[in-house]
Amino acid sequence: MNKAELIAQIADEAGITKTQANTALDSFVNAVTKTLKKGDKVTLVGFGTFSVSKRAARNGRNPQTGEVIKIKARKVARFKAGKELAGKM
Repeated sequence: MNKAELIAQIADEAGITKTQANTALDSFVNAVTKTLKKGDKVTLVGFGTFSVSKRAARNGRNPQTGEVIKIKARKVARFKAGKELAGKM
């Protein structure tokens, strides 16, 4: 499912226009992004938790040359499915 299909389904199920559904989805994504940038987490009971995880610096390899390269430490977004969502899979 892509974003357009998701917007169409949200609009249909909520009885709103696609424009309103797009605005709502964009607001949700922006709110989650801002919260994660602050280092906090977003928990939707029954659905799951969005959080930030720190990935340590490590060595990698350039696949073309085989040369060892250093990969910097960074923060990455994580999602852990909630019990209710995981049970429906």
